[in-house]
Amino acid sequence: MNPYPDIFSISSQKEFEKITLKVFRHQYDNNLVYQDFCSLLKKDKSNVKSIEEIPFLPIQFFKSHEILSSQNTIQEIFTSSGTTGTLTSNHLVTDVTLYEQSFRKAFSQFYGNIEDYVVLALLPSYLERDGSSLIYMVNDLIESSNHSESGFYLNNYDELIQQLIELDSSGQNVLLIGVTYALLDLIEKQSFQLKNTIVMETGGMKGKRKEIIREELHSILCNGFDVPAIHSEYGMTELLSQAYSLGKGIFECPPWMSILIRDTEDALTYVDYGKTGGINVIDLANINSCSFIATQDLGKKYPNHSFEVLGRFDSSDIRGCNLMVV
Repeated sequence: MNPYPDIFSISSQKEFEKITLKVFRHQYDNNLVYQDFCSLLKKDKSNVKSIEEIPFLPIQFFKSHEILSSQNTIQEIFTSSGTTGTLTSNHLVTDVTLYEQSFRKAFSQFYGNIEDYVVLALLPSYLERDGSSLIYMVNDLIESSNHSESGFYLNNYDELIQQLIELDSSGQNVLLIGVTYALLDLIEKQSFQLKNTIVMETGGMKGKRKEIIREELHSILCNGFDVPAIHSEYGMTELLSQAYSLGKGIFECPPWMSILIRDTEDALTYVDYGKTGGINVIDLANINSCSFIATQDLGKKYPNHSFEVLGRFDSSDIRGCNLMVV
């Protein structure tokens, strides 16, 4: 069971900080991998008094260790996609209802009632493997939408094009959620003039196309779908929460999630607003694994707590993490 069910009713920064420190102490006591990592950095419950003092576990640990803060039975194992021969991340989930609460409440916060939407999912590279947390979430949204037209599409682009045009022109609100390269494939087959559709990209070319910068990508997609903005979802295998962007690549977190930006030269210090650094994520829904994760993404944070994702470190850039991969 989740020992802190109040994480989804956080209503102030002060409350967030108080619960975050409580979660840190809980995970320090119950997650031996995390405790060992904290000890390496000479951090423990007695000398961590603020969020900035909490150690963030490098995300690579999910590839090499079992990251658990719970003795309960594992209900789901979410896995990352990986090329042949590479290690994949495993997120061991002992209470999948935490994930369901997290994505349902966050979706509702940013988009309102799921029943107002037909959900069309174009996620081929995720559908073609097992263990995707994104597929788990989108499948739940499809079922919760209560629309018979909602569903997944693999390579049946013509069927999707027809469905999308018919639904949009009838005045039905549609959420088209797609992996980036597949959305580009779609607009190469058909130009759209969408009036009632939110287009949400989940990032990544998955090796299918050359990576391009976000501004250019969103410009191409806006033109192809004839929509004013492209929405984005920021989530990953190792998290049970998502941040959302309603346009221009500016993301916001739900109240139980937060971002800090670490210095790329010194992983234990933080940079000012508007400066580029490594993205550290606090995800309190990860109560049973680890809520404090140092990702391999680069980004900037702004004074209103919104943030941008600017790309990824290449392996030679991850300074200050050498001592962390034990």
